[in-house]
Amino acid sequence: MQPDNPGYPVRVRGDLDPALSRWLWLVKWILAIPHWIVLIVLHIGYAVVTVIAFFAILITGAYPRALFDFNVGVMRWSWRVTFYACSALGTDRYPPFSLAASDDYPADLSVDYPERLHRGLVLVKWWLLAIPHYVIVAVFFSGLGGMWGTGGDDSDSTLGQYSVPLIVVLLVIAAVALLFTARYPQGVFDLVIGINRWRYRVRGYASLMTDTYPPFRLDQGAREPASSPAGAE
Repeated sequence: MQPDNPGYPVRVRGDLDPALSRWLWLVKWILAIPHWIVLIVLHIGYAVVTVIAFFAILITGAYPRALFDFNVGVMRWSWRVTFYACSALGTDRYPPFSLAASDDYPADLSVDYPERLHRGLVLVKWWLLAIPHYVIVAVFFSGLGGMWGTGGDDSDSTLGQYSVPLIVVLLVIAAVALLFTARYPQGVFDLVIGINRWRYRVRGYASLMTDTYPPFRLDQGAREPASSPAGAE
C-alpha cells in the first residue's frame, strides 16, 4: 500500500455549467435512458475485462493496455452521464456516446497507466484493503441504511432505516436552488464533486487500475487539487 499522493492517478473533472436550466434536472434521468442502456452492456464488459486483468496482473504484473483503456473509457462514460443526469446535475449539455477523452465536455475522467502492478496486492486490494473506503462511500451514496440492517418492526431498532444519503441531500438543495434562483450554490457543487471524486478513486483502485491507495481526503471543486504525474491515459 503506497502513501497518499496529492496527484492521485485517478483524476476526475467536473466543470459547472454557468447557465443551468431551472427545470431540466427534472427530466435529465429520462433523457439519459439511451446512455443507461449502453452503460449496462458496457459494465458487463467492464466486469469481464476486470476479471481478465486480475489474472494477467497475477501472472505478469501488468494490466494489458487495451483492456485498461477500455475500462477507463467505461468509467469516463459513466461519470459524464451521472454528472449530467443524477450524481451532480452540473451541466445541461447532453453527454457524448464515446469512451474517448475530451476537453470539450464539462466532465471528464482519466487514469495514469501503470507500467507495473504488484502481483500479490491484486489478491487483496479490491476487497480487504478497500473496506474502509467502501464504508465511507456507502455513507455518501447509500446513507447509514446501507450499513445497518432494517431490524424488523421495532421503530427504534434501526438508526439507518431513516437515513438519507449525503449526496441526495446535497442534490435536493441544488435542485431547489436551481428551481427558485436559477443558480447552483458553488459550495454545494464543490462538495458534490468531491464526493464523486472519492467514489471514482476508490473504483479505480478496486478495479485494479492502480496500486496507489486512495487518500482519505475530500478534494472538493471542479478540478484536481494538484497536478498528476505525466503520462496520463
